[in-house]
Amino acid sequence: MQVLAALFIDGIEMRSVAGPSTRIDLTGVQFSAAAPGPPPFTWAPHMVVLVHCAPDEAPNAILEVTFHLHDEQIARNVQPMQVEPAKFGRFLVRPEVEITELGRIEAQVRIDQGPVTTVPYTLLEPATA
Repeated sequence: MQVLAALFIDGIEMRSVAGPSTRIDLTGVQFSAAAPGPPPFTWAPHMVVLVHCAPDEAPNAILEVTFHLHDEQIARNVQPMQVEPAKFGRFLVRPEVEITELGRIEAQVRIDQGPVTTVPYTLLEPATA
C-alpha cells in the first residue's frame, strides 16, 4: 500500500456521485494554528491519511503515525488498515499530545515500516484578544 496524502484537517465528508464513484470533501486543511493558550496544553489534531492498495498487493497493513518535536517523539498512533486491492482508503488519526513548548511538530506517516511521509504542523503563539 502507498500513502497518497496525509493532511491536518477540520472536517471530512464522503459523498456519492453518478455511478460507483465517491468524492471526499476535506475542509480546513491546515499546516499551522495559534495555540489555545500558553503551554502546557493538550493538542488533539484531526489528520486524514489517504492510501491506495495496488491490484497485486495484500489488503491488510499497519498504519503508524509518530509525532515529533525537536527530533523527540512525543506521541504515536498505530492502527490496522484494510483496503481492497485496486481501491483507495481513508484513515483518521486523532492523537492527544501533551505540548510543553510551541514550535514545529512533524507527523511521520508510514505503512508497514515503509517509506515515511512527513507532514509539518506549527503551533504558533496564542492569539491576543
